[in-house]
Amino acid sequence: MDTIELLARQPILPVIVIDDADSAVPLAEALMAGGLASIEITFRTKAAAEAIRRIRAAVPEMLVGAGTLLNAENADAALEAGAQFGLAPGLSAEVVAAFEDAGKLFIPGIMTPTEINQAADMGCKYLKFFPAETAGGAANLKAMNAAFKHLGLKYCPTGGITLANMEKYLSLPEVFAIGGSWLATRDQIAAGDWKTVSEQARAALTQAAKIRQS
Repeated sequence: MDTIELLARQPILPVIVIDDADSAVPLAEALMAGGLASIEITFRTKAAAEAIRRIRAAVPEMLVGAGTLLNAENADAALEAGAQFGLAPGLSAEVVAAFEDAGKLFIPGIMTPTEINQAADMGCKYLKFFPAETAGGAANLKAMNAAFKHLGLKYCPTGGITLANMEKYLSLPEVFAIGGSWLATRDQIAAGDWKTVSEQARAALTQAAKIRQS
């Protein structure tokens, strides 16, 4: 399976802010123990690239993405560290180009029809709807995509999504996955609370399976 098929198969993407690269491997192992085999390490801290590097080396069965890629420097660092795909809160032509050149999936962020149009013009078929809840939620995404449905675009809503509201998003056919920071919070990672992380991953996958089967 390619990257997008793997993400769609397990439509829950943990969005991770990691402060200490020493936590990266235990975190990945905790998510794997809960059944989740993908992760987004955001480039919001200096530990991001090293965290990606360590997970790729120690947990090769996990699909590792880099998030919050705002410029070419971020993109180059993520790719050099071994990121298998990338995401961003916005749309940067230079980041799109870097991942295209590397032959890897990049999922830019959109919030408006204009941004959807621009991303589609750049050849991006998979988009991150961010920040989902404060940008009108699932109803807004469904309404915006109506004008672009013939293009076959797919979305990964992120921002304010939780176990309690994920059904609104995963029930939409245009949504291939959702991203969530609740799966492993910054405090849980700092405390090494791996049992809770595994439980949260397991609960999310169970809920997602029920939604997709209904």
